[in-house]
Order: sequence, then structure tokens, then C-alpha cells
Amino acid sequence: MKYIYDLHRIMIQEDLILVYEGEFTQEITKSVLSMTERNMESMGEESSIKRKVFNVMVECLQNICKHAEEAIEDAPNSAIFIVGKRDEEYVITSGNPIRNDKIALLSAKLDQINGLDKEGLKNLYKEIIRNTELSEKGGAGLGFVDMARKSGQKLEYDFHPVTEKTSFFSLQTRVSRMAGMEA
Repeated sequence: MKYIYDLHRIMIQEDLILVYEGEFTQEITKSVLSMTERNMESMGEESSIKRKVFNVMVECLQNICKHAEEAIEDAPNSAIFIVGKRDEEYVITSGNPIRNDKIALLSAKLDQINGLDKEGLKNLYKEIIRNTELSEKGGAGLGFVDMARKSGQKLEYDFHPVTEKTSFFSLQTRVSRMAGMEA
């Protein structure tokens, strides 16, 4: 039972306010968003900050659901979603299995987004909207662009090999809690 204490201690040390690991469904996604929203309201967080955090959370959760819908036969259909709160920022982290054949394209999209400034992100967003037929599943990288725009920060990411066919994709976005830091 010591692992419960260890987990609790780590959550306090890392300022984690929400951790969910498992299968993600629309109902679970709604619950995660609702719990975080209530938590932020109880802490008296500013509306503009809540909107940014909520937007980033929605994009992360949609990304998890998108990849969960893709059958990955040799990987568990399990993902993780974490929200942490520090003095100056919220840290939204997600992780999910992804097929290795998608890593190069995903890395290229994320590197392109991270290489742009505020104006470049705005232009890329408009370009994707104009030139891409978006399906319900997305896939054009619009969500990542939106996360970078709303957070005003680079998107941190990593791929950890799991099997010959899959890796675990981790994504972290930071949203400043400082007033007047509109992205």
C-alpha cells in the first residue's frame, strides 16, 4: 500500500490537480473537462485563463480520442491525461499509443508549429482552414496550431517506443497564469 502514499506525494510535489489514466470515451472526456472546470472555479481562476486551459484540454482530449479510435492491435487502448497548476502556469500533459508509421509526419507538424511566431501561427491556422477539407477526425494539425496559439508556448513532445509497431506519444502544453499574457 506504500505506492498510494508515494503516488499522493508525487502528485503534491508536481502540483497535479487531475490525473486520469485509462480508456477515453466522450463521457469520460466530458467528466474530465467538468472536474477541471469546477476545480479552477473553486480556486478563483480568471475567466481568460480558464478559457485558454479549457481550449488546450479539449484539443488534447480530442487527439487522444482520435488515436484511440484507430485500431492499434499490439498496444493497450489506454491513455493518460494530467493537469498541473503551478504559481505561474498550468501544465496540460497527455499521452497515448500511436502507430510508428505516423511519427515522422506528426514530428514534422509539431516542429513546423514550434518554429513559428504568433503571426506565423495565425497565418498557418488560416491556411489550414482555407486549404484543407477537415473531417470529423481532423488530422490536418489544426488542433496543435490552436494549442500553440492559445498557450503562446512551444508544444513539448516525445515518442517512447513500446513495440515494433507502436510508440507512446507524450505532449505537454503550458498556459501562463499571468494576467495580460493574451496569446
